[in-house]
Amino acid sequence: MASSPSPDSRPAVVLHGGPTALPTLLGYGTNGTPRLPTGGKIRAGIKVLTRRAAEVPRAQAIYDQGLNQGQSFDQIERALAEACPELKSPLVPRNVPWFTVRAQDFPNPELATQILDLHGEDRGEGRRLYRFPVVFPTDRWQSVMPHELATWGAQDKRFWSEYSTDGRWRHCMTHAPVPVDATGRRTVRLFGGRKAIPREDNGGLCQPECCPEYQQRQCNLTGRFLFFIPGIRSISAFELHTRSFYAMNAAIRTFETVAFLRGGRLAGFLDRQGTPFYLTKRLMEVAHIDDQGRPVRVPQWIIELEAPVDVATLMREQDDQDTVLLQADVAARVLQGHRADASSTPGKGLESVDEPVAASDSTADGMPPTLEHVLGRLAAMGVPAQTWLRYAATRWGPGWKLNPQGRQRAFGELERFRNDPKGYADKVNAELQQVAS
Repeated sequence: MASSPSPDSRPAVVLHGGPTALPTLLGYGTNGTPRLPTGGKIRAGIKVLTRRAAEVPRAQAIYDQGLNQGQSFDQIERALAEACPELKSPLVPRNVPWFTVRAQDFPNPELATQILDLHGEDRGEGRRLYRFPVVFPTDRWQSVMPHELATWGAQDKRFWSEYSTDGRWRHCMTHAPVPVDATGRRTVRLFGGRKAIPREDNGGLCQPECCPEYQQRQCNLTGRFLFFIPGIRSISAFELHTRSFYAMNAAIRTFETVAFLRGGRLAGFLDRQGTPFYLTKRLMEVAHIDDQGRPVRVPQWIIELEAPVDVATLMREQDDQDTVLLQADVAARVLQGHRADASSTPGKGLESVDEPVAASDSTADGMPPTLEHVLGRLAAMGVPAQTWLRYAATRWGPGWKLNPQGRQRAFGELERFRNDPKGYADKVNAELQQVAS
């Protein structure tokens, strides 16, 4: 394996639609998948004493005291372990219709009170958080709902899943052994922490059906939502952890649907009226396979991501925005002394391009992609230009070629489908057939 270049020899990176990202001591200054700082946890359920622990008066007193003081369940569990070491795993999760907001799960405990005061409801069991608004800070759902398969040891993660850069392979990763110096007596001081390497004994491939840790329930799916709550002042995002495949799978469908309707946008409010997403819970019958291999259905409260917005309104706003951007761009050209003739009018002349200019993945000056960049990406995928240009005019409006945001959205869609050109061509043809019918 070739050694990685030194930080000083790495070139500057240009992100689409953004400034040049220069390498720094700790990596590139701008990252396509940002790590959002978090300022508190909202939990999906509660923990209760096991039947055996509930029979111990001291354990019951510690549990009740912790709840009254707003302690996190991790703190309560540690207190139980110290006071009652004979009780192994004294707390068990319980599925409930509300979310848990506890003061000690926030660096600023006042935030928990603010969230409950602003969005809590009393449905007969005290003031609880059943449904609350959220906004997401980025358009990449992978950034606001990171998830992985992971095996945890006593201190840290032992194994975890990562996808390859092309998205085709899921790798099983682990920490590299800490190297020792030439004497073999001292470990080498590492810069930036331990390195991650593919796991050797399974070839570095994550295959749950063949994984002993997964089959023994030591490796599990974990994920979390990262969001801001309107009305709660915090520069850091809040997080909501979940292990539910159904919740995450349904959320992905919601993210993709909204992004499709909004031209790839997820961040911020959904419309001009300030409509946010909502997180709530819904009682569903969830199917799973028991130890005897039989399908079993059990009721569960599953996290649900809602987007309560009028779809027609989203589509109208998309058209309105494209029209405004087109008019503004044409006006700017006129003010700069350029004639708004047929050569700069969408739909005139550009469709006659037979050989699109090949383009790199990004512009050299950090500006949004040009039309040549978009057509170059299209040519690399092998999608017919004439067919796609008709699709693009329907998808983003006739002015998409003139305004930078329109070209950015078109280029972003091509980027998302670059590993599945045949599937994308089928999508384009299906959209055109639907419009024609």
